Amino acid sequence: MKTLYFLLLLALSIAQACADTRIAVLDFELNDMTMKPRIAEEVARTASIKPLLEGELKSAGYSVIAVPLAAQQQANSGFGYLFDHDEVAAALAKTLGADYVLVGRLHKPSFLFAYLMGHLIRVKDGRLLGNYISETKGGDKKLTLKAIESLTVKIDADLDKRYTQPPPGRKGSLPLPSPARL
Repeated sequence: MKTLYFLLLLALSIAQACADTRIAVLDFELNDMTMKPRIAEEVARTASIKPLLEGELKSAGYSVIAVPLAAQQQANSGFGYLFDHDEVAAALAKTLGADYVLVGRLHKPSFLFAYLMGHLIRVKDGRLLGNYISETKGGDKKLTLKAIESLTVKIDADLDKRYTQPPPGRKGSLPLPSPARL
């Protein structure tokens, strides 16, 4: 009887440990400060960040919650609003059933480099858990993917610590963004 009770407790604790961590990832905003802002290539790169990041999070076993574009736009009061207002981003993610929300930005001060920036917010209390920055040089797709992997490592370090960064030379391509998201 004690053994059965112990096995039941063990099974419950394992189920609790394996419970999915639900993350909502918002569309990244482009903060292009160059002399030629918002060129088509930069807009497309920015639109590709969210699906790539979601793919990396899914590969680590996180449950990614879909965020309807209309819901994000309704919660947003202008450029940078959700990035600067953790409680509003948390309220949006709460309506979607997420545990955490990631609000991101591609900050491009130069043609030579850009920064992927992310705020990880715990939904239940609107608390900022992480403020992440990953640098990428130029606009090369492979380097953008490496910056996304680096961002995933940082996010995972504050959550479940189960992400394994892919080996160098991984084959992959950036997905084309949906025209509705541009």
